[in-house]
Amino acid sequence: MADSIPLVDYLVLGDDPHLIAHECTSCGARYFDRRNACAACEGTNFTDVEVPREGVLKTFTIVSFAAPGIPVPFVAGVVDCDGTSVRANVINVDPDPEHVRLGMKVKLATYSVGEDANGVEAVGFGFEPV
Repeated sequence: MADSIPLVDYLVLGDDPHLIAHECTSCGARYFDRRNACAACEGTNFTDVEVPREGVLKTFTIVSFAAPGIPVPFVAGVVDCDGTSVRANVINVDPDPEHVRLGMKVKLATYSVGEDANGVEAVGFGFEPV
């Protein structure tokens, strides 16, 4: 089996893939990118927390035009995972308003983005209908 690496550093692979957020120890705000200070309270201490794997689609758009080589249409959305907002594509569903709707329950899913010349697979994530 080929080695796999996550496409983003906050995706944890393995038997139970999940996302990790940096949570401000002062106010509880969560971020996926590295921070020197919290944008909400200016606190400077963070702890890593596991983000729930299921959530609710809060907003989305169906993308019809993209950079060359990016297959369209696809669904870009924001998922509320028990208070943590996650920007991600909605995958494994037809990208149309009949199949994607606000408030739909979704769960984290991983997929292969591609392989390099050494057979190392890059793995991305999205959310799929529950």
